Amino acid sequence: MTGRPAPVEISVEVEDAGWTALLPEAAALADEAARAALAADARAAAGEVVVLLTNDAEVRALNARFRGKDAATNVLSFPAGPLAPGALGDIALALGVCAREAKAQGKSLAHHLQHLVAHGVLHLLGYDHQDEAEAETMEAKERAIMAELGAPDPYLTREDLGARHGD
Repeated sequence: MTGRPAPVEISVEVEDAGWTALLPEAAALADEAARAALAADARAAAGEVVVLLTNDAEVRALNARFRGKDAATNVLSFPAGPLAPGALGDIALALGVCAREAKAQGKSLAHHLQHLVAHGVLHLLGYDHQDEAEAETMEAKERAIMAELGAPDPYLTREDLGARHGD
């Protein structure tokens, strides 16, 4: 971690009130995760990141429109192009998908939200996971960011956690 603050404006928009019903501090957690991800990487530059906390239907529509995939997913990242000076990009998270994943993986929704926001920001900064080497690099960054936030390794499974606790 470089520890330097990135000169980036973070806007968190809560479009689906279910986020704050399940997690009253959702906007603050998303903001904190985005800032941690930006501070952790030298690629971060001045600009704006918008985090949209929305629902499965909206993410499904975005995924269909921009990626040609008619399905909801946990997080989508949209890096800003040259026609959007001063913007790094936008991130959208689907509440239902995120909540189901957190429960299935034995994680808190708070930590899962932060992990997915950090993951999305890394995509905005040019990281990807299309091949094994890229995935290892990106996952290492995510682990470091989550540790900085005081959260567990996001890639540990329920079985990994049980083995660590002698279950």
